[in-house]
Amino acid sequence: MIADNISIAENGHLLFAGQDTVELAGQYGTPLYLLDEDMIRRSCRTYKEAFQKYFGPGSRPLYASKANSFKRIYQIMSEEGMGIDVVSSGEIYTALKAGYDLSNAYFHSNNKTDADIRYAMENEIAYFVADNIEEVKAVEAEAARMESASAADGASAAPVRKRQKILLRLTPGIDPHTYDAVSTGKVDSKFGSAIETGQAREITEFALKQPHIELVGFHCHLGSQVFEEDVFERAAVIMLQFIADMKREFGYTAQQLDLGGGFGVRYVDTDPYLDIAQKIGDVAAVIKENCKSLGIDMPEIHMEPGRSIVGAAGMTLYTAGTVKKIPGYKNYVSIDGGMPDNPRFALYKSRYTCLLANKMNEPADFTCSVVGRCCESGDIIAEGVDLPSSVGRGDIVAVCTTGAYNYSMASNYNRIPRPPIVMLRGGSESYVAVRRESLEDLCRNDL
Repeated sequence: MIADNISIAENGHLLFAGQDTVELAGQYGTPLYLLDEDMIRRSCRTYKEAFQKYFGPGSRPLYASKANSFKRIYQIMSEEGMGIDVVSSGEIYTALKAGYDLSNAYFHSNNKTDADIRYAMENEIAYFVADNIEEVKAVEAEAARMESASAADGASAAPVRKRQKILLRLTPGIDPHTYDAVSTGKVDSKFGSAIETGQAREITEFALKQPHIELVGFHCHLGSQVFEEDVFERAAVIMLQFIADMKREFGYTAQQLDLGGGFGVRYVDTDPYLDIAQKIGDVAAVIKENCKSLGIDMPEIHMEPGRSIVGAAGMTLYTAGTVKKIPGYKNYVSIDGGMPDNPRFALYKSRYTCLLANKMNEPADFTCSVVGRCCESGDIIAEGVDLPSSVGRGDIVAVCTTGAYNYSMASNYNRIPRPPIVMLRGGSESYVAVRRESLEDLCRNDL
């Protein structure tokens, strides 16, 4: 199977996290997002233990919220001692509603609005990851405004000086050999300040001169769904050289180096397995060697796993509807969901493993495209799928590895309500973490 939390019961039903997916579909309805809570927790612990072993105190993994953001996931991250990265006021708000401590949060994105910056600072977020010099100016201005407002309030005879901690996002100029749409570390990326062009040096010098900003380090992110052996190692070499250059030129010692996220997960059988702990150990060895040769102290190391925490922990269940056979051309199996709950094929031509959950013991001898219900030719979940030839209306279609960038990218296109998220744990327990949207929800903001 594509992941170790998927198996087949004696009755031919697909099991996910030890539970019968056909029964879950009957209990909660379809479309249905499932998340394996136990696997999520195991993945968090794998990262944390590897960081403690290879990097030592202070270094830590940060869950990339954009992969899947809802209240329960932040509660799990808090319970597992994970930091988080957030990319919007909405993700910050959700984390706060979940009771997450923002002293462990890093605020990303390439274009934070003034309202975003103010909201984050008012809620005492620990770190901004500043993308560009305009953002550094905006953070400086807001910190100065808050300090002035505190002084004018008269609540204290000696108001505390406001200094906001930031990291600078840099682009190391590395091609991670992944999809262009999710590649973020090249010189011409919309993200960050390029080292190669001298803009990284310029923004560093500027940030160090700001009275209301404390520059604590640097960040880079190369892209998503990365399997290449040495991508993170190559990035570390470039970033550490830059850190050494900034120490030599400005006397500045970076406390933190964040290498971003992007480790790949298995969507289809041809995707390789990754040993995350081993990968982190490989990165650590390169970092330690280069710090020694450059004559610098090793900074705290952070990484931002998202997909590799929740991707394989997810599965989506659908009910099959129309089965259309066009002799000499192709076959279609339509489902009761589609691009509103999973737009990744439409966006990236992403591949998936699809299974017929109630007929797992039958031979998969019918090649088809699994397509959605929207009035859109591009509403496709997967092409070239092999399902049993008996597939028909009412069967349960399972799509594997949907824990990342499915719910978080979902929409109400064609005015279709979003599915619920049901968490699975302990091999037998299930509970609703996000309820199914109703038709009334679709009109809730209409006037």
